[in-house]
Amino acid sequence: MSIAQVALAMAAAFLGGPVIWSLALLVRSPRSSGPRSPWNWGLTLASALAFALAFNLIFFVQELFLVVPKAMTPGLKPTLFHNNHDWTGDNPLAELFQGAGAAATVVVGLAFLAWATRRSPRPPGLRLFVAWTGLLGLLEALPQILIGTAVPQNDVGRAMSYLGFHAGTKVAACMAAMTAMALACGVAAPLFLSLLPGAETQDPRGRARAMLRYAVLPALMAVPLVVPFRVPGPLIENLFPPAVAAVTASVWLQAWAWHAPRAPAAAVRLRWAIPALLGALGLVLAVFQIVLRPGVNFF
Repeated sequence: MSIAQVALAMAAAFLGGPVIWSLALLVRSPRSSGPRSPWNWGLTLASALAFALAFNLIFFVQELFLVVPKAMTPGLKPTLFHNNHDWTGDNPLAELFQGAGAAATVVVGLAFLAWATRRSPRPPGLRLFVAWTGLLGLLEALPQILIGTAVPQNDVGRAMSYLGFHAGTKVAACMAAMTAMALACGVAAPLFLSLLPGAETQDPRGRARAMLRYAVLPALMAVPLVVPFRVPGPLIENLFPPAVAAVTASVWLQAWAWHAPRAPAAAVRLRWAIPALLGALGLVLAVFQIVLRPGVNFF
């Protein structure tokens, strides 16, 4: 079996395992005896908007830190675009710097997860944005290790080749990346449940239902919202990155919901959350399509 096939098999197990686990717990868990709370569609929409905003800002951080090291390297002249970057010139370090963007987003993700867990913001829109930014910082970066193992031409794959990663090192890196992503979802799961006051989220089925409504479904809803920030370009390239992040978040958040502790929560007031998130998304879209789409030279 080739190293690419090993990486694909690991990715399939990584995504399929929590799905099977969630279905098994659904069958074994007793039904909730108490009344169900009504579906807060405003919170679902706010979570989807927060995911889209966080995804685009994390992607910008990734591309920015792919450009900055090249701009500081003799012989390289990089240009930043809204959905990628490019450069002219030649320097062997360019291959290594292809991993700088993923490294930067991991740092940002860890910082936001620490913020969310230690001092969770009170406004629900900001709390959702901080939680999604922390999680997506890892879920946009770490899958690139598995992809780079299967497709060495991708950004992280090129950095691993520069560093001389052999097959065993790549497999170990894939296992570390999958573990980190699973644990990040475990840290983020209580952050979403803490938005929901009431007794329903005290039992496993209630927590699973709440996670489906306010994290899993919003993540999937956000995928088409991200596309306008990435066009023009091939549809598969525009859809694949947000879809990978959304699917990874969905299967692991849903699996963790059965066990995640529920933090105390105040009543959710969404009066300004949705307009604020829409306004922020509109501003980012304008910057992406008006300022960054023609290209910003870093030389």
